[in-house]
Amino acid sequence: MTRALVTGSTGFLGSSLVAALNAHGIEVLGLRRSTSPDKAVAGLKLTPVTGDILDYDSLPRAMEGVDWVFHVAAISDHRHASVEALYQANVEGARNVFRAAKEAQVRRVVFTSSSAALGIPRPGKPLMDEEDEFNLQAEEFPYGHSKHLAEGIMREYVEQGLDAVSVLPAAVMGPRDLKFISGELIIQALKGIPAIPKGGLNYIDVRDCAEGHIAAALKGRPGRRYLLAGHNMTHRETLEVIRQELGTRLPLLDIPTWFLPVLAEAVRLSTRMGFRLPINREALLMGGRYLYYDNSRAVSELGLSVRPFNQSVRDTYQWYAENGFLEQRGIKLRHP
Repeated sequence: MTRALVTGSTGFLGSSLVAALNAHGIEVLGLRRSTSPDKAVAGLKLTPVTGDILDYDSLPRAMEGVDWVFHVAAISDHRHASVEALYQANVEGARNVFRAAKEAQVRRVVFTSSSAALGIPRPGKPLMDEEDEFNLQAEEFPYGHSKHLAEGIMREYVEQGLDAVSVLPAAVMGPRDLKFISGELIIQALKGIPAIPKGGLNYIDVRDCAEGHIAAALKGRPGRRYLLAGHNMTHRETLEVIRQELGTRLPLLDIPTWFLPVLAEAVRLSTRMGFRLPINREALLMGGRYLYYDNSRAVSELGLSVRPFNQSVRDTYQWYAENGFLEQRGIKLRHP
């Protein structure tokens, strides 16, 4: 039986990957800190292994007898993390995992990078793909830059003989989103969003993203990147789907693109004053762009398939409702 280690196993994508590996009959070890919450992995079959990607000595032991390592652990909720913590986890943590995997001689590493590592669209090329590289200043989008650096480290280890591939998820939506990463959009839509920018984003269901990880382990080419992307939609189209599923209201106003830097600066100052907001400066500045992706490589080489976006919205809402997260956010239950 194939044996897989999942770092970040108790998080949003990590727990969904554990569930998918269970369905494939693959034995799962879940790397976790002693303080990690268990809510997302409740009912799943995995052997917990206490460790931390920033504690190198805990990693070789966790990888003993492992065939595959899925390196999912990272700071993805970059709205509320310091830049220093972001780079430490996403860059140095990845370096530790690649080094330990090479030492343990695992058969394959699947690294969860991000579509953010591609930067922003190039003139005349509205759909970004795996050939694009990060094209912003680091301070403009630290999260994307951190993933870009981690991919570079992976390539160095591939040149040294490590069998590794990277997958680049777009915005991930679905059940088990404990930290309200993309699910925050549903929460805010239920509360009422007064205005939105004119940009757009690509969404993929977390369960399809998890299957893409397994397909990359089975079929991916060493050193290759695979965009795990689903539906390219404007922000207004996205909120229209949420309206149809949950009966929310559409924003009345569009935020002019020129006004986004003003709002971003206000958010930055508010955050420095201690206010916890559902969005950060970088997300606001990126929100006016159309971050659309071409998933044809993952479709043709990995067999990636994506479910309708409205199903992701409905299932995310139901998971929040069934687990009491809506009441915690002061939201009255609806019946989609």
